Amino acid sequence: MYNFGADAAVYIFVHIVMLVVTWWALQAFQWERVLKHPKSPQAKVLIILFTIAISYLVSQFFLSYLDHSLILPNLFE
Repeated sequence: MYNFGADAAVYIFVHIVMLVVTWWALQAFQWERVLKHPKSPQAKVLIILFTIAISYLVSQFFLSYLDHSLILPNLFE
């Protein structure tokens, strides 16, 4: 029987971890070179949205990899 609760918990955990890692990684970026007013509210919202978009893509990659690696043993049955 498939456990959807555990699956959901893993997905949420991976998404949150990737969000934190992406936010941490983007702190090294020099936004002053790209944005006209890097301290403005619009710039902060843009950075938050950029963080969410990147973290979503990275977490989807890892979750897809996890799903496929769990299915791979079925190849040898």
